Amino acid sequence: MCGVAGAYQQVDGKLLVSVMVDRMTHRGPDAGGVVELVDPDTAMVLGHRRLSIIDLSSDADQPFSKGGLTLTYNGELYNFRELRRELQGLGAQFRTASDTEVVLEAWRAWGPRALRRFRGMFAFGIHDEATGSLTLARDPLGIKPLYVMPRGDGILFASELKAIVTAVGPELSIDSTAMVASTLYYWLPQEFDAIRGVQRHPAGTWAEYRRDGSVARGCYWDVAAEAALAAQGPRADIRKEVADSVLDHLVADAPVASFLSGGLDSSIITALAHRADPAIEAYTIVFRPEDQRLESMPDDARYARRLAGHLGIRLHEIEISPDVVDLLPRMVDILDEPIGDPAAINTLLMCEAARDAGVKVLLSGMGADELFGGYRKHLAMLVAARYRRMPGAVRGAVAPVARALPVAMGGRGLRTVRWAQRFLTFAELPEQDAFRRSYTLYDRDELVGLLDPSLSDDVDTVVDRHREVYEDNDLEDVVSRMCLADTRMFMPGLNLTYTDRASMAASTEVRVPFVDPVVMAAAFSLPGDEKIRGRQQKAALKDAARAWLPDEIIDRPKASFGAPLRAWVTNDLRELVDDVLLRGELVGDGFLRGGPLQRLVDDQRAGRRDEAKQVWQLLSLELWYRNAREAGVGIR
Repeated sequence: MCGVAGAYQQVDGKLLVSVMVDRMTHRGPDAGGVVELVDPDTAMVLGHRRLSIIDLSSDADQPFSKGGLTLTYNGELYNFRELRRELQGLGAQFRTASDTEVVLEAWRAWGPRALRRFRGMFAFGIHDEATGSLTLARDPLGIKPLYVMPRGDGILFASELKAIVTAVGPELSIDSTAMVASTLYYWLPQEFDAIRGVQRHPAGTWAEYRRDGSVARGCYWDVAAEAALAAQGPRADIRKEVADSVLDHLVADAPVASFLSGGLDSSIITALAHRADPAIEAYTIVFRPEDQRLESMPDDARYARRLAGHLGIRLHEIEISPDVVDLLPRMVDILDEPIGDPAAINTLLMCEAARDAGVKVLLSGMGADELFGGYRKHLAMLVAARYRRMPGAVRGAVAPVARALPVAMGGRGLRTVRWAQRFLTFAELPEQDAFRRSYTLYDRDELVGLLDPSLSDDVDTVVDRHREVYEDNDLEDVVSRMCLADTRMFMPGLNLTYTDRASMAASTEVRVPFVDPVVMAAAFSLPGDEKIRGRQQKAALKDAARAWLPDEIIDRPKASFGAPLRAWVTNDLRELVDDVLLRGELVGDGFLRGGPLQRLVDDQRAGRRDEAKQVWQLLSLELWYRNAREAGVGIR
């Protein structure tokens, strides 16, 4: 895993690329390089930071030049050996054992048609000396990041937003609509850009930038179209496709380990990886007892220990008791975008522990909840449909009582009350509105009341965009529609983003076998009632897992990859909330209204409402905003 950067048709390109590459040293501490390509008609500079995973020799360092093509590449191709043999049959000759060279030769042989043949995660830029063109491409599901900034007659690009901000911050401005979206979601959907003028290169697409200033674009893989196609086809063999994907994801010339939370998804990945490599080790997290009480968290570590004992693998336990006051500002810088999810801290600390032990590659169970209907909101949406069929008098009696109950008492969180109050925020709404409200932080009017009144149009833009994405499909059942929306929005916008940034900050690579086009198609070949069967979630995946896992792991209650958020917000971060958020720049510059913000914090501290996630997100947004302003980014 690596970091890429480049400048096309920029007179100051070499300086800018050097700055961007230096800002991303964490993404590739093993090697780095900047190459200025000599061409009288084209100004082209490519940069790279390398974390060596496949072919550890310096021969595979990048930027990689051969036969008129120069590549800067971030990712892994799990089928590179098969593609290499095919390319050799076409006459290609190889001087390394790397997947990097396979990407270059595949591009030479097939051009953009190569992209659909790649099985892996990637983002790259490739320059063709013969035409002077630069082509950028990104993997189908958006696992690897790629940011692009049009500038003058050309572009800048990099693996991380902060690399571009560091290089040209005073040329940029913050996008207020993106800040509104972050406040609603606590992360940033792919449809919005945090910094105006710096766009994410869309997943599943390529773009060719040419000397004459024109740009050719193509989409080689579209999530909604592929899901619809899979839904119309035969039912896939889930067990085979998941097992094959895990086996493919073990390809490496460096040590590989596994995350093991004790939940179904990470247990499947760990068990299958262990079948292929009995020496594989696993990492899990444990929390302080007092934090678990206030959060009302299940003890996931005991399930991780049981599975590790069952498989006979070594389990490393990482206690999550960080100095969150110091860690939060660092985490905000790492996450790069305005993201307010404390789960990123878990990933960072586990990756740091693994790296200290010499492990560069970790496997994760991420993606299974999105594809197989595993989130509580998925089941809650089905329950809400039944709730709406109850007599109005019954609903009218239940709702006020649930809303009046405290969410914490005597230092202990009341989890059932939190869930009930959350459920009531969307139970009466139509499908799309209910789904949006089931996982966002506010309803429309609450958000308008918290923000400056001039931002109400931005709120409507964000809400309308969710509707457009959610309804853009031909799927026939609500579970499949929810899974597709999460695969298009929640997975790339939050989970894949924080996993990439947190893991790369520790100079490690996290691989996600469920986030794979073949596995995705297999999941959407199933109707919704095979994903959620009665009250059993991920039913089809659990059926497949009976061949690999003991029943106590498969049938255990659902638990999320969370953090003791309420303990941190209520205790550790109290002074930071008072000093940095309540008297912060977001209030001072008019983005947030002071009165509603103070009431939100007071309700959280008094235990009247569960506002911990809202406070964490707003504090994270405040710190992100300050970082951007300090880098010279303007406000528009």
